[in-house]
Amino acid sequence: MNTQHIAQDDLALYALQSLSPEEAETAAEHIEECEECRREVAGIRGDMALLALSVDQHPLPDGATERFMARVAASVAPAPVLAAPVAMAPVAATASQSNVVPFAAVAPKRRVWPILVPWFAVAAMIAVCISLGIENKKLSDTINAESAMVTRISANASKAQQVVDVLNAPSAQRVTLTLTKHAAEPSGHAVYLPDRGALLFQANNLQALGPGKTYELWVIPADGKAPVPAGVFKPNAEGYASVVLPQIAPGIPAKAFGVTIENEGGSLTPTMPIVLAGG
Repeated sequence: MNTQHIAQDDLALYALQSLSPEEAETAAEHIEECEECRREVAGIRGDMALLALSVDQHPLPDGATERFMARVAASVAPAPVLAAPVAMAPVAATASQSNVVPFAAVAPKRRVWPILVPWFAVAAMIAVCISLGIENKKLSDTINAESAMVTRISANASKAQQVVDVLNAPSAQRVTLTLTKHAAEPSGHAVYLPDRGALLFQANNLQALGPGKTYELWVIPADGKAPVPAGVFKPNAEGYASVVLPQIAPGIPAKAFGVTIENEGGSLTPTMPIVLAGG
C-alpha cells in the first residue's frame, strides 16, 4: 500500500475533475486506499457545494463549458518528458523525511485559485444583479403609487370643474321645490343642464325617515315619457341633503322635478305621493 499522500493542490484539482485521465486514475487508486486523502477530498467537495448553494442557480450560456475547459487546458503547461529512471540503491527512510509528497511529481505544480476566481466573480455579479433588481422593484412601486395619486387628484379636479360649470351656465334651469299639500317648510333647489345630463340638487328642512327608507329625486321629462331616477339621498340631522351630478343620460329636457320616499336602494318608478315637486 502506498503511504505517500497526494498534495493538497492536486486533491483540489481531482475534486474539480481537472487532472489528466492518467493522473485521475492514479489518484483514484490512492484515495480508495488512503482514509486521510478521502476525508480531504470530501471536505473540498463540501466547500464547493456550499459555494454553489450560496448564489441563485442560472443556466450557463451556450458554449460556456467549452470556453471554460479551453481556458483550463491553455493554463496548464505540458509535463516535461523525463529520461528513463536510473536504478539507484535503496535508501532507508529517516525520521526527518515527510510522508506527504506532491502527486505526479513530473507535472508542474498547479494552483486551485486561478480556476476558482472566475466562479467567485460570477457569484459576485449575480449578487449585484439581484440587489439592482430589488431596488428597481421599489422604485417602480413608488412611481405607481404616485401615478395613482395624481390620477385621483385629476379626477377630483375634473368633477369640481363640472360643478362650477353647471352653477355658472346661463342656460341652466333653476327650480325651487316645495312641500306639496303642506306648509312650505321643506324645500329643494335644482340646477339642470339637459344637454349634458348634469344636475345639482339641494334640499333643506327635510323630515327624517324610518329604517329602510330613503328619498329619491326624479326628472320629469318634457316629452311626457316616464320619470327618470336622478339619485337617492338622506338628510342629515339638520334636514339638509344634496345630490351632485347623478348619472343621467344627456339630452332629456325637464318639465319638472320631484322627490318621493322609496325603499332603501331606490326604485325605477316613483312611489306616490310626491313629497316635493317643482317645475
